[in-house]
Amino acid sequence: MAARIDHLVTSGTFSLDGGTWDVDNNVWIVGDDEEAIVIDAAHDPAAILEALDGRALRAIVCTHAHDDHVGAAPALAAATGARVLLHPADQPLWKLTHPDHTPDGELADGQVLTIAGTDLRVLHTPGHAPGAVCLYAPDLGTVFTGDTLFQGGPGATGRSFSDFPTIVDSIREKLLTLPPATVVRTGHGDSTTIGAEAPHLEEWITRGH
Repeated sequence: MAARIDHLVTSGTFSLDGGTWDVDNNVWIVGDDEEAIVIDAAHDPAAILEALDGRALRAIVCTHAHDDHVGAAPALAAATGARVLLHPADQPLWKLTHPDHTPDGELADGQVLTIAGTDLRVLHTPGHAPGAVCLYAPDLGTVFTGDTLFQGGPGATGRSFSDFPTIVDSIREKLLTLPPATVVRTGHGDSTTIGAEAPHLEEWITRGH
């Protein structure tokens, strides 16, 4: 039986470049009744623990290291014994939030994580952040995109460590090549599909946001 996907929304703040904003984050839990992984431990470790409902947490996967996506990671790791996994290119961002704590393992493009018999393939998709990754689960027909791709366009690239041409290349090469019916589960806001977003690539480039 394939893993299932559980979803919760946690609230807090995002801070970078001297500004702070209120945000709601999607936290995705992939697994079965026995074990799971968490994608982006945002804001509230107690709420994530409650959603895990006693399941063994095998890993905390960070799609990138902005503070709203990794703030709860060390506390959740301490409570569960799970390893925190991050692409090494995001270490400088990680250190801004957790200067005294190092992730437990690295993510790499093409790496496969397996949970509850279901594979999730790591796609390195820089642009929103240098070490941003997405997780593609073909058996579940979904991709977890963090802040790389949203309903309506790419993630923001107006702050430090980000680059608009890079995120467009990442989306074009790594995401829009997935099957059109693939559900895009984002770091904030509503889900979408690859097929719904693909036709708008040139529009995004023209808009340049």
